[in-house]
Amino acid sequence: MNANLFDDPAPAGSAAWFTAHCDGGSRGNPGPAGYGAVIEDPKGRVVARLSEYLGCQTNNYAEYSGLLAVLDWALRNVVKQLRVVSDSELMVNQMKGRYKVGSPGLRPLWEEARRRAAQIERFEMRHTLRGGNQEADRLANEAMDRGMGRSSGVSGAGGVGGVSKLASQSAPRQVLEGYVKDGVVHLLDGELPDGVFVQVIRQERQG
Repeated sequence: MNANLFDDPAPAGSAAWFTAHCDGGSRGNPGPAGYGAVIEDPKGRVVARLSEYLGCQTNNYAEYSGLLAVLDWALRNVVKQLRVVSDSELMVNQMKGRYKVGSPGLRPLWEEARRRAAQIERFEMRHTLRGGNQEADRLANEAMDRGMGRSSGVSGAGGVGGVSKLASQSAPRQVLEGYVKDGVVHLLDGELPDGVFVQVIRQERQG
C-alpha cells in the first residue's frame, strides 16, 4: 500500500482523478439504514449514482457500506485515481489510521475497505461537512424510504459500464393479519424480515 495513501492531497494539475461523494444513515441507530453515493469522472460528469437499503443497521455500518460500494465500482471500472469525500469524520479518520476501530461489527468492513483501497493506484479520502455531501445524503435517504415502503420518486441512473444500484420503484405495501399478546404482535400467516418498517392499524373484531 502506498505509504502516502489517504494523507497527501493530489498535486495541482494531476489528471484522471475520479471523485465520489458517499453517505450513509440509519433511522434509529440501529434502525432502517441505507447509503447513497455519486461518482464523477475527471471532467466532473456524473458517471454513477449508487443507492441501497441495508435493513436494520447502524449509521456507521451504513457509512462503510457506501464506501465499499464506491470502491467496488471503482475496481470494476478500472479507476486508477479515486478521491472519496464523506461527512463521516469517524470513518475518514479510521481509514487514515488516526482512529482505532473498536467496534467488532465495523472492523471487517474497515479491513475490506482498506484491502480494496490498496488495489487502486492512488486513493485519498477527505472529510466534508454535511452541506458538501447533499446529493449522496439525498440518495441515502431515498434508499431508506424505499426500504420502509415510502414513495421516493427516484429514477435509475446509469454509469460507466451501466452500473447503478438505484431502484426505480418503492417497496410494495403488504397487508398481514395478526393479534397482540403481552404487547407483542403475532402474525397469523407469514413473517417479516428484521428492519422492515411496519404500520399497525387497530381493528377490533365484532362478536
